[in-house]
Amino acid sequence: MERKRADIIAEELEGMIFDGTFENGDRLDEVQLAERFSVSRTPVREALQKLTQSGLAEQIPRRGVFVRQPGPLELIEMFEVMAELEAVCARLAATRISDEAIAELHAANMRCNQAVEAQDADRYYRENEQFHGILYKQSGNRFLEQECLRLHRRLQPFRRLQLRLRGRMRQSMTEHEAVFKALEAGDGERASAAIRDHVAVQGEKFHHLIANLKPAVS
Repeated sequence: MERKRADIIAEELEGMIFDGTFENGDRLDEVQLAERFSVSRTPVREALQKLTQSGLAEQIPRRGVFVRQPGPLELIEMFEVMAELEAVCARLAATRISDEAIAELHAANMRCNQAVEAQDADRYYRENEQFHGILYKQSGNRFLEQECLRLHRRLQPFRRLQLRLRGRMRQSMTEHEAVFKALEAGDGERASAAIRDHVAVQGEKFHHLIANLKPAVS
């Protein structure tokens, strides 16, 4: 499936924010960005909306869109909440998940593994999103699913970034398999613990994220 131009631009802008091309507080001008990417302003506007949703940019009325990077405390607090929300999803899904969804999770894991073998972090992330989306839905709790999707969107650029840490994709794949096996066995506590450890930002992963915030808000 062909990816939307706005999605591609949003990811390129994320990279430019993380590598310091655009720094905290810089204005993201639609006209200049449209020229840079050789597109109309429409996909640029959509891309900026995505950055705003994820919290990497802030829309200020009558002034425009500005880069806004979260500080270390805000980032770790968001990941703590995400880890706990997904842990609840896994615990509920262990007794509610359908056979069809188990098959879908297995297929998503297979595609993730192919991305690992190809060393394609972007492809891995896209397949990883499918895995987590299935888990949210299979919790059987619509409100919980929507809250997870909302925070997942907020953390997208950071979850994608940490996959570039050497060896992280393969480690993530191992964690996916542990979650899948627990769900397949109907073990809610094991599934909950496995997904919590998978999502939580700790140790080297956290330091990698913080090192890429140039500069971060304190």
